[in-house]
Amino acid sequence: MGLIKRLCVMWICMLAPLAFGGVPADKGVFSTAPVLNDGQRWRIGYFEGGEYTDYQKVLIETVKGLMKLGWIEKTDIPEQQGEQTAQLWQWLEQAHSEYIEFVPDAHYSAQWNKNVLDSVTDKVIKRLNQGDLDLMIAMGTWAGKALANNRHHTPTMILSTSDPLTSGIIKSISDSGYDHIHATVDPNRYDRQVRVFHDIVDFKNLGVAYEDSANGRSYAAMDVIERLSVERGFNIVRCHTLSDVTDIKLAEASVEKCFRQLAPKVDAIYVTVQGGVNEQSIGTLVKIANDHGVPTFSQSGSEEVKKGFLFSLSQAGFRYVGEFHAQTFAKVFNGALPNQLTQFFEEPPRMAVNLKTAEIVGFNPPLLLLGAADEVYRDIPSQ
Repeated sequence: MGLIKRLCVMWICMLAPLAFGGVPADKGVFSTAPVLNDGQRWRIGYFEGGEYTDYQKVLIETVKGLMKLGWIEKTDIPEQQGEQTAQLWQWLEQAHSEYIEFVPDAHYSAQWNKNVLDSVTDKVIKRLNQGDLDLMIAMGTWAGKALANNRHHTPTMILSTSDPLTSGIIKSISDSGYDHIHATVDPNRYDRQVRVFHDIVDFKNLGVAYEDSANGRSYAAMDVIERLSVERGFNIVRCHTLSDVTDIKLAEASVEKCFRQLAPKVDAIYVTVQGGVNEQSIGTLVKIANDHGVPTFSQSGSEEVKKGFLFSLSQAGFRYVGEFHAQTFAKVFNGALPNQLTQFFEEPPRMAVNLKTAEIVGFNPPLLLLGAADEVYRDIPSQ
């Protein structure tokens, strides 16, 4: 099948679920209108495994979604520095809202330190059992695993996990396993990504750098890549990194080392979500891949394409998933149990491409691809 035809078929298949429905629905009808909690504001807490740029962006877009629904007074959110959420939380504490409160002393982080994760988790669960928080945000796989249990019964929204199903956070797409737990899941996201990348590039040897741990394999969607490698007949060239570690510089160095090892051996690299792929390291990773003429695909989304990776399926700045989270929060405040609400969320299919990188690696994007791209970048930021 020719490239143009393959791309047409791929995009039709991706659009079909949105066009024809068939996705899970809430187990009941619930309002998203702002309401008080017996005359008081709803109190929200936050728990993360550590700093990660997507966590900050997801939280910001969720807050914007709450603003759109009228739960928070609309205002500009200050530009954030780095990847932290602690300073953002401090700003949210002062956000004007008649209905919700981001509780000042309810921001928790394990700082990617496995030695302190258990103690922080115990502290969070003790806080939840005190009953002074009405909803808990568990951001990422570490926090999701820590709170998806019956050690507490506070409504908990698990956001920004690569795959809450394969990581064991939830029982199934339709059932989290606990009345008080909800985890947003897009079960086909990484399957769509790898299929699109293969259709465009037709690689024979795909480089993948990831941490060789249960969480690391989950972040990288290795089960999906392995299944598609058999189905489509390409080889996986692996390199192991460090991801969930306190020393971010060590994580960055491990990914850079893997890119240098992979680039001469492969004809494409799937850039997986992990601690060492961040604002500080992406420029170096882009240069390594581009110097070897290797096409790249960002698992994370279009922000990394903006920084120089060749392709991704755009997440529109996490806007749509943020609005989904906001609606879910609102329904819980209106009486829904978290497990009564659909966990299924599928990002609208949007392509992102960096034409400067395409020029450097010698890839000539077909007109169909450019026509399907919602985000087209024409340069690579200087380092």
